[in-house]
Amino acid sequence: MGRMTSERKATTEFCDQPLTDEGGIDFEIIEGFFFAYRDFISDPDAILESSGFGRAHHRVVHFVNREPGLTVADLLETLKITKQSLARVLKQLIDSGYIRQMAGPEDRRQRKLYPTRSGRDLALALAQPQQVRIERAFEGMSAEDRKAVTRFLAGMQNARQE
Repeated sequence: MGRMTSERKATTEFCDQPLTDEGGIDFEIIEGFFFAYRDFISDPDAILESSGFGRAHHRVVHFVNREPGLTVADLLETLKITKQSLARVLKQLIDSGYIRQMAGPEDRRQRKLYPTRSGRDLALALAQPQQVRIERAFEGMSAEDRKAVTRFLAGMQNARQE
């Protein structure tokens, strides 16, 4: 755990009552996110583990497949990670034949990323069980319900520049 600031002193007094709605916090929704995320990533995690890959690899494979030709700089911006973090993951994906890195046509220093056929197959294999969960969650919901979920998820994100 991180250090407590001088404004908040840690006390050793224990609490024997559960958190409920202190301060208007919606613990039901927060827990829903914890459990939904845990289950949503469990299937891809199992697939990735067999290759020695993890969630960082999943994110790279996903975004490179969604935008072939994505530059390394743009991927760094999308993922909000450091060059060092990306370098290790990207090297493993390139060495394993899932991603190709090519110099930009106008600027040879620019590095563009493309999925290989194996990279595309991996992205689809990772997304398929997630799609099954999404379809199951939307069963019985209307198109308007789907739009509301999409708006809600967009609202949960930090502002993105398009």
